[in-house]
Amino acid sequence: MATAGTEDHIVKFVGVQKSYDGEILVVKDLNLNVERGEFLTMLGPSGSGKTTVLMMLAGFEVPTHGDILLEGTPINYVPPNKRGIGMVFQNYALFPHMTVAENLAFPLEVRKMSKADIEEKVNRALDMVRLGGFGNRRPAQLSGGQQQRVAVARALVFEPVLVLMDEPLGALDKNLREEMQYEIKHIHDQLGISMVYVTHDQTEALTMSNRIAVFDDGIIQQLASPNDLYELPQNAFVAAFIGENNKLVGEVVEVDGELCSVKVQDSVIKALSVNHGGVGSKSTLSLRPERVVLSPAEGSLPNILSAKVEELIYLGDHMRTRFSICGSDDFVVKTPNSAGHVHLSAGDNVNLGWHAEDCRALDA
Repeated sequence: MATAGTEDHIVKFVGVQKSYDGEILVVKDLNLNVERGEFLTMLGPSGSGKTTVLMMLAGFEVPTHGDILLEGTPINYVPPNKRGIGMVFQNYALFPHMTVAENLAFPLEVRKMSKADIEEKVNRALDMVRLGGFGNRRPAQLSGGQQQRVAVARALVFEPVLVLMDEPLGALDKNLREEMQYEIKHIHDQLGISMVYVTHDQTEALTMSNRIAVFDDGIIQQLASPNDLYELPQNAFVAAFIGENNKLVGEVVEVDGELCSVKVQDSVIKALSVNHGGVGSKSTLSLRPERVVLSPAEGSLPNILSAKVEELIYLGDHMRTRFSICGSDDFVVKTPNSAGHVHLSAGDNVNLGWHAEDCRALDA
C-alpha cells in the first residue's frame, strides 16, 4: 500500500463551492477532512451535492471556488489519471473485449509495470475479492456481483492512496447488495485503505462507514459516526433521513436545563432540548420507533399518552404497529416478537410511553 504521510487526513476540502450555471451553488462552502484509512460515506437524496463532491475529488469536475488537497497537495487542476485514485462506478465500466485478468492488468500496464509485477498484483487482487481462477473469463460470463467484484479489484490493483465509489451496488438485487456491503467493508478493514463512498441508501451507509456526511441542498447537515447519526441527530432533516423516525410538531412552552416541554395538540411532552428557538418557537419532536414502550406502568415514564392502533404488520423478528396519537396517524412502534410481547388488534386503545431523553426537540 501507499506509504502513510505525516498528516492524519488524506483529503482536505477548503471552502469548496461548485456551480454549473454561475448562479446556483450545488455545493456550498464545503470544509471537510477525510481521515487517513477511514471509510467515509457521503449520503443524501438526489441533487444534494454528494456526487458532485465525489466527481470534484476524482477530477471529473473542477471547483468553482476553494481548494481540494490530496496528501497536502492541491489537485484542483490535476487530471484524473494523475491523481493515483481508484474508482468504482455503478455500471462496473469493465472492458467487455478483455478478460478479467486483462481488465485488472490495464491500469498497471499504463503505469509501465513489468509483466512479472503485473501478474503478481492481478492474482493478489483477484484473491482479495474471492475470484482467484476467474482471470481468463470475460465480463459477460460473470454474474452482476462477480462483475462488481472485478471492478473493485481493478480499483485496488495499482495500490492507490484513495478509492472512490459512486453508488457501486445500485444495480444489484437486495441479497447481492448486502453481500457486497460486507465484502467491501472487509476489504477496507483488511487493507486499511482510505475510501470515500457515495450512496442514497441509508442502510448501506450505516453498515459500512466509520463516518457519514449527510448532505442536503449542497451542505453537510451532520458529520458523525453511524451510531451518533442515528441516536443523536442534530436537526429534523437528519432525524427523518436516517432510519425510521416518529415526528410530532408542537410549540416549546418551557425550557428547564437540558430538557424542555413541547405542547402537541392537547398534550405536553417532555423532551431533550437539542435544536430549537426557545419558548414560543415551533419544534419537531424526533422519537425512534424502538424507543417507545407499549402499556407502561402508570407513573413509570415522564411521557405516557393514549393512542389508537391503526395497523399491525408482522415482520418476523418484530412487529411494526402504526398508531394515531397527538393528531398524527403515522406514529410507528417496533416491538420484538418475544415471549412477553403485547398482543394488539386494529382499533385497540393503548397507552404509549417514552423517556424524555429519547425524544429530541429539533428545528421545526
